[in-house]
Amino acid sequence: MPTIDIDRDAAHEAAQRELAKPIYPKASLTDRLLDWLSELIYRLMDATAGVPGGWFTLSVVGILLAIAVVVAIRIARRTMRTNRGSGYALFGEHELSAAEHRATAEQYAAAGNWSAAIRHRLRAVARQLEESSVLDPVPGRTATELARDAGRAIPALASELSRAAEAFNDVTYGERPGTDAAYRMIADLDNHLRSRTRASAATDAVSAATDGWAEVR
Repeated sequence: MPTIDIDRDAAHEAAQRELAKPIYPKASLTDRLLDWLSELIYRLMDATAGVPGGWFTLSVVGILLAIAVVVAIRIARRTMRTNRGSGYALFGEHELSAAEHRATAEQYAAAGNWSAAIRHRLRAVARQLEESSVLDPVPGRTATELARDAGRAIPALASELSRAAEAFNDVTYGERPGTDAAYRMIADLDNHLRSRTRASAATDAVSAATDGWAEVR
């Protein structure tokens, strides 16, 4: 009886086809994972047979591939952050003052459109900070960046600024409905900043008047 000459690869593939037939019970997820690892190890061992340097060469190639994957992921994340920063800009196309944003926000709030009211009230906060020279205007600034920059300039309001930015992001990009409470929180922050600006202006006026009086005397 003639013998059947079958090499190792052919025998392995024949065994895999046989086990894949419906008559055999389906393996669990753990078993399938172990089979996949066994298959991978088998392929690697088979590949080292014809590669100069064997496992050392494959190890170097694997390390280079891992580095390439890490670099690619970092570049992709940086690109996503850049694109997201332009898409998540705090202001729209129209340039409005703090007072104009504030008035628009109140109109939306009166109509019960809390999402639009929240957006315009935080924009009023941002413009107020720019108009009072607390922050320099930055094109494309996001709500998160506003909270970060303003929080550094006014540490006492850092937590309120962060909550306001979260509310803005939720209604603008998270598709969450705005609420009266969220709007009132941002309105209180805006009013606090306006009071702070007026107090600072009053202090500067008193200081200037005192200096002028001293010079006259």
